[in-house]
Amino acid sequence: MPSVQYTTVSDIRSFLHSLHSIGLGAATQARIISGLRVFFEYLVQEKICGENPLELIDSPRLIRPIPDVLSPEEMIQLLDSVDLSRKEGVRNRAILELMYSCGLRVSELTDFKISCIHAQDSFVRIIGKGNKERLVPIGKTALDWMERYQREMRNHQDIAHGHEDFLFLNLRGKKLSRMSIFNFIQEVSRLAGISKHISPHGFRHAFATHLVEAGADLRAVQEMLGHASITTTEIYTHLDRNRLRDEILTYHPAYYRKS
Repeated sequence: MPSVQYTTVSDIRSFLHSLHSIGLGAATQARIISGLRVFFEYLVQEKICGENPLELIDSPRLIRPIPDVLSPEEMIQLLDSVDLSRKEGVRNRAILELMYSCGLRVSELTDFKISCIHAQDSFVRIIGKGNKERLVPIGKTALDWMERYQREMRNHQDIAHGHEDFLFLNLRGKKLSRMSIFNFIQEVSRLAGISKHISPHGFRHAFATHLVEAGADLRAVQEMLGHASITTTEIYTHLDRNRLRDEILTYHPAYYRKS
């Protein structure tokens, strides 16, 4: 059966223009283009159409958003605002110290186990995306708070079956949920008087940004974050450049002096 070209490049461009006109974002458009490209490749292989009209279509450029990042001073302010008089206060402080010290994803935090702590070597073992393991250095301050939490609270809890090795537990003796961590971080942010939008992922951003700003090697930061690609880690170089720009605009005589 002779192949027939039912769809042209012009048709695809008209279709994409209609997607843009109804307000679909670049990421959504890129997913649609990717799906169409695979579909037409199948049609070509099956000799249903002669060529893939998506070969001449570029996906829209995706702009990675730059998140709000706490400064080192704001991070200290946030950590010091945890209410230690509450029953879960020491636990919450230990959680925040671990997140900031090691740049954990929130899922890595909720699944963090006592058996992953290698305090004598100042390392923790993190099980990340795709069950991939990585070793991350941990600071003495975070280790001290984790030890204090175990000594003062966790060792006195009734722990639910199957949750014995999870470090951070709720008051019912079960591992914490992602939402409970999000909620108490929002509460601590209010107590600290910080107006920036802070989520659990914000601690990961702060960890990486503060390392890059201090001159850490980007490859080392990539390894500690568990990024598969260096491109993902490079967002923190953009954050650093924005900080430098702000410093120049504030302090360089060429920018602040009156003409």
